Amino acid sequence: MSDTIADRFDRIRVPSAYEMVAEAIEAEIVSGRLRPGDEIGTEAALVRQFGVNRSTVREGIRVLEQGGLVRREAGRKLYVCEPRYDALSSRMSRALVLQDVTFRELFDTALILEVGAVEGAVAHADDEVIAALEANQFRIEQAIGNPVLLSEIDTEFHALVAHASRNRVLELAREPAALLFFPSSEMICRRVPEGGPRMVEAHRRIIDAIKARDLELARLWMRRHLVDWRKGFVRAGREIDAPVERIFARYALSRSAL
Repeated sequence: MSDTIADRFDRIRVPSAYEMVAEAIEAEIVSGRLRPGDEIGTEAALVRQFGVNRSTVREGIRVLEQGGLVRREAGRKLYVCEPRYDALSSRMSRALVLQDVTFRELFDTALILEVGAVEGAVAHADDEVIAALEANQFRIEQAIGNPVLLSEIDTEFHALVAHASRNRVLELAREPAALLFFPSSEMICRRVPEGGPRMVEAHRRIIDAIKARDLELARLWMRRHLVDWRKGFVRAGREIDAPVERIFARYALSRSAL
């Protein structure tokens, strides 16, 4: 038999012991047998249960901590926790930057997800989230002339609309692109004089449409709001087909860590 037949197969990769520890604990979490808030134990207890050394357990726990599945508390005990949206989305945002995604790709994605979010908000927004949107609107009306603050409040506005949709999958799906997309609003408001006022008006119209449960009007104004971003981006001297620069990514991810 020739060696070429054997060459068709890849080498089998045997997981490291620490990966097996992490996978075993993660399987219990994903299955629901361990729930957020449940105690996992201490490193010493896990060493005894798995029959491995302490450094192996420690490395496995580190993997789970980075994934947001486990946290440490007083007494060295380990607990299950829900991954934070910002931790998950910031890692995905970094991956997008490394893939050299363009601003056009971010815009096209935002157009789909933000319109979807406002559709959900029209159907599901309650008094509490509408009050939060009104408070956001009051703040942005006071921030005219302050590009940094306008951008921050705009980012918060879109997060509130997504939250109002009562769709956690949509909330999580939009975050990685939003972290890179919306911070550029500061540059637009700084370089395009009408950028800030048009943003404020669009927010007002979107909130009114949500309150009135007017689906078509909400879609219309969310689309206008995003198209205004694209026009302002170009008017500010930027190239819509250019990759997202590292400086935008660093700014966006630093904001997500606050």
